[in-house]
Amino acid sequence: MSILTKMCQWLPFGKVPEMHAQGVYKRLQKNDVQIIDVRSKMEWDRSHIEGSINLPITSLSIDAIKQLELSPEITTVVICLSAHRSIPGVRKLKQFGFTDVYQLEGGMLSWWKLSLPTSK
Repeated sequence: MSILTKMCQWLPFGKVPEMHAQGVYKRLQKNDVQIIDVRSKMEWDRSHIEGSINLPITSLSIDAIKQLELSPEITTVVICLSAHRSIPGVRKLKQFGFTDVYQLEGGMLSWWKLSLPTSK
């Protein structure tokens, strides 16, 4: 893989599979989804989806994934504030062997807009 290709994976542009906030919420109710929040710890501390795992995009690595014991077999939703940082997050997880990976459409902004529950 060329350096340019590696760098492009981190750009917040392009399309990745998305899941609407209502769909994520329904999956959470069934407890059959894992959520990785790639925002900073400070952002996550202010407001996050209950059960989400904070893994800032700057720390996203195969070692961090293994340390957190995340399963590549479980549907995974990557979230950030506005669905930009989550794009490279989805790409990296796919590169690490996760097959069923989505970003939260519209990010936390869409979650808050629907007044879905959060933790602080």
